[in-house]
Amino acid sequence: MKKITISKLFLYRYRFIIGYVILGAFFIALLFVLPTFAQNGLSEAEINSATNSYYLGKSGILNGDLVDLPYRLLQKLSITVFGLSAYAIKLPSVIMGLLLGLLLILLLNRWFKSNVSLLASCLIVLSTPFLFLAGSGTPLIMLVFWPTLLLWLGSKIQGEKRPRPAYCFLFAIAMLLSIFTPYMIYFAVFCVLFVLAQPHLRFVIKDLPKLPLMMVILIMLAGFTVLGVSIFHNPATIMKLLFSEDFHVGQFFSNIAAGLAPVFSWHNSLESVFLSPLISLPTFALALIGLFSTTKGFFASRNSIASILLVFCLIITGFNPDAIVFFILPFSILVAHGLKYLLEKWYGLFPENPYARISALLPLTILFGFMIIPGLLQYIYGYRYNPNIANEFSDKLEVIRENLNDEYLLVFEDYDFYKILENKTDIKIIDNIENANKLAVLGKLEEVPDGYKLDRIITSPMRDNSDIIYLYTYTEKVEGE
Repeated sequence: MKKITISKLFLYRYRFIIGYVILGAFFIALLFVLPTFAQNGLSEAEINSATNSYYLGKSGILNGDLVDLPYRLLQKLSITVFGLSAYAIKLPSVIMGLLLGLLLILLLNRWFKSNVSLLASCLIVLSTPFLFLAGSGTPLIMLVFWPTLLLWLGSKIQGEKRPRPAYCFLFAIAMLLSIFTPYMIYFAVFCVLFVLAQPHLRFVIKDLPKLPLMMVILIMLAGFTVLGVSIFHNPATIMKLLFSEDFHVGQFFSNIAAGLAPVFSWHNSLESVFLSPLISLPTFALALIGLFSTTKGFFASRNSIASILLVFCLIITGFNPDAIVFFILPFSILVAHGLKYLLEKWYGLFPENPYARISALLPLTILFGFMIIPGLLQYIYGYRYNPNIANEFSDKLEVIRENLNDEYLLVFEDYDFYKILENKTDIKIIDNIENANKLAVLGKLEEVPDGYKLDRIITSPMRDNSDIIYLYTYTEKVEGE
């Protein structure tokens, strides 16, 4: 009988490609299905983001309204094309989530072996905080997207003896676009300081071809010039980019405490859109192992970058508690380090015993099952049934779209947001009572207008105060007929 050579088997030779294909297909399916299934409606931040994006015009851009400009333009396009719906609002984040997941996989694959990068990618892109970011219709995901893109492009430049000018050009463009996202100016400064402090990176910069280097510098100078003009026309821009609109110095440490609360607490006692705990205990332990493993050879750029990024994450969390989501980037690197350490230790025990190596597959499968599956279940059911979280989301928009056709809808709050419904629907949004056969009111009127009677109350099955829309009929006109 012919002896079977494992290394020649199809499944063994293409195991990583098959693994990435399965991960990619599952990840894409999750992103396009879960955002509207898990989060029951829209948060206040998503409503504000959709309103600001839709009414973004040429005059606003010319007058310096450039904060989160790339994301807002994409969201404006989505709402204009598909109309105002929960999915149209979230679609830009779904797209950016797909790109961010791909970038994390590519980044980890640059720095670690394929087995480590594949396992770490599974843990990160299927985690609760990552899926939440990719399903939330706010620009918050850009806070993770830009640094991940810059680190990957930087690794492509660093890892080549003579890097392609295209990577330098893309790095400069990404840096230019990123500075219009809050706190990314700090990241740009961080990148410069890290390159200056790292001997190997200083050598790489000195060895770069002069043309790409000059191109990067010119593009970055152009970006900061545009930013300066924007600040001149709209001084509030600098406050939004560096801090937050309502930030003051006394809030710094309280913001850090509020940002870290969902990471270390096991119940949602605070008003927040983040589920607690953000990180499962096994995954957190794996990241701690990775953190300790980087102390050996700390000054290597790959080892020190995660620890420095954690410090950067704490600093920007002091300006805005929601910025804690930035931890996804350094956390993914630390998880990969932890996996690398564990696998090396296991293989070191049995350097020449293939059966002992294969036997590690069973405990690894069980371990990963306990990390990934509970996280997915937490994301799916937590955002729908956890009362502290569910109350942060409103399903009013979906109730309106499902129950109204051509009625007049009287709106008292978020009028500009619901006014967008007139695009792609026959619903007329009004802010004062007008004569109409049927009048729908978003909320309850204290006094019923003369000539109207209450016809029906439309409720939502997802809320305690379930009365969403009150439908009134104009009786006098009907009696006259």
